Amino acid sequence: MPSPVPSPATAPAATAPPATPPAAAPPAAPPVVPASVVPASVVPTPPASASVVPTPPAAASVVPRDIDPRLLRAFAAVAEELHFTRAAARRYVAQQALSRDIRRLERELGAELFVRTTRQVSLTPDGERLLPYALRVLAAHDELAEAFRAAPRPLLVDLNSPGLAPENVLRRARELAPEHELMARYESGLTGAVREMLAGRLDTSFGRYGGLDAGLRARLDSQFVRYERMAVILPDDHPLAELPEVPLAALAGERIYAGAGNDRTPEWTDLAARLFAGRGIEIAPPAPLAVGKEEFRRIMAKHRNPVLAVVDFPPMPGCVLRPLVDPVPLSPVSLVWRKGLRHSGLDALRTAAAEIGTREGWHARPAGSWLPEGEPGLPGA
Repeated sequence: MPSPVPSPATAPAATAPPATPPAAAPPAAPPVVPASVVPASVVPTPPASASVVPTPPAAASVVPRDIDPRLLRAFAAVAEELHFTRAAARRYVAQQALSRDIRRLERELGAELFVRTTRQVSLTPDGERLLPYALRVLAAHDELAEAFRAAPRPLLVDLNSPGLAPENVLRRARELAPEHELMARYESGLTGAVREMLAGRLDTSFGRYGGLDAGLRARLDSQFVRYERMAVILPDDHPLAELPEVPLAALAGERIYAGAGNDRTPEWTDLAARLFAGRGIEIAPPAPLAVGKEEFRRIMAKHRNPVLAVVDFPPMPGCVLRPLVDPVPLSPVSLVWRKGLRHSGLDALRTAAAEIGTREGWHARPAGSWLPEGEPGLPGA
């Protein structure tokens, strides 16, 4: 049935001219609606000309700022050998470890670096792109390391006292490493020297490592150097000065100076206390520290207490030095340095100590000798 309302397409054309339309009235202002009641769906979108901060596109991959040089060395070795087994042998690592480093580098770079088949290994385009960068980085890394190897800072070595065995070790170390500066100083007392080491003001010293506090030993490394025979320094008119060697029993009733009260040498005082225990020998009370031969002579003349020493102690005016016997007491001497210290001069010192010790028999204990019981840091301890 036809629709009673004609559609625009079928409506007849108008036969009368259209009347002139009246002037349009100004549009009414839209009602003001509080922002709090405007649905989010009808909030107008700002025009294209408005200032809008664009959202940056997501990066395809983020290259790490710091790449472990070990990973680059693994990559360079495989890139040059094009063979994982040979590259691993060249790097002195297991093949599994080398492959693990390559996979880690690929993950960090977000790129595959090698095409691996059962027959061959080849570089991918990303691998070829990385190789010149890796070689430049490794060359700069090697150059930096070489610059510091070529001119290391001086090694500060405490020798305790002039004329003792550590001077021979230092002399030989300088021959072994003439390009390095090994600076000597003389500060009696290993405990005092260790405080300087841990504060970074000294590198190495010599002395009785086993006499240090256990907490200090935990922060140090050591190498046994030698056994030193102990001796006693006597006024030249002392009744025992006529003997070529002094039996320990002959010192009964004597007061022997062994550094009591000197906070730099408690390891030496402890050694004396262990040696004198049960023998009737007393440790002399604290006395002014004598520095230099003249002061030593003056203090000895004033107090007249024999002084515990070692057989290599340099001669002092107005005194004689006599080895101790029955038993032969030994003072263990070690080279001591703080943990983690790396220096070519230290390597030379250690080599020199081992070389001279072997040649001179420094590690041999004489018959009838005495050592403190349970001493740490000795051969076989």
